Amino acid sequence: MAEPTTIDAGAGPVALRTSPLAHLAERMRAAAVTGARGVALTERPFVTMVNLRVDPGSDAAVRIGKALGAPLPLQCGHTTASGPHTLAWLGPDEWLVLSHADATTVAGELREALAADPGSVVDVSANRTTLELSGPAARQVLEKGCPLDLHPRAFGPGRAVSTTVGPVAVLLWQVDDTPAYRLFPRSSFADYLARWLIDAMTEYRGPDVP
Repeated sequence: MAEPTTIDAGAGPVALRTSPLAHLAERMRAAAVTGARGVALTERPFVTMVNLRVDPGSDAAVRIGKALGAPLPLQCGHTTASGPHTLAWLGPDEWLVLSHADATTVAGELREALAADPGSVVDVSANRTTLELSGPAARQVLEKGCPLDLHPRAFGPGRAVSTTVGPVAVLLWQVDDTPAYRLFPRSSFADYLARWLIDAMTEYRGPDVP
């Protein structure tokens, strides 16, 4: 998908927003490691996120897929993407729509496509924030506290699953084979997760021990 970006603050209520991890921005920058064991952590705040529930076999699901430009993924771990939108499977009848388009616009288009059929469309953009962990050592950092098999044979670009990292529940999405991962924790747990990841990155500043 195209890179989600922070919505232009401009004037009004948007200008008053503070991301859940703004206070850790400098610590995350300072924790970055370069070189063959490199790893970096950044926050990507204010990504549009819309929770969608609908019967995947319904006409409404087809209309929603057309509105988004991509069909709803139907298997655990799968994602689909089109233009500014990525759709991540959360359950048999539940998805998270990630987008860099305006949240009100995305939610409105989805509600129009759902029409009077059973289901729900809820803007949950303020419920989570987005952390990106990237670099050659990113997978090793995650493996310190994630129970998933993250080896490329089992998990690769385009995969997104609900899991835990340390004690924190997240949606984990591998964006590319850098590797780069996006983690979507609840905003109230973001501080803990960011500090956990910063600590897990520390050893990669030193030499590789055979």
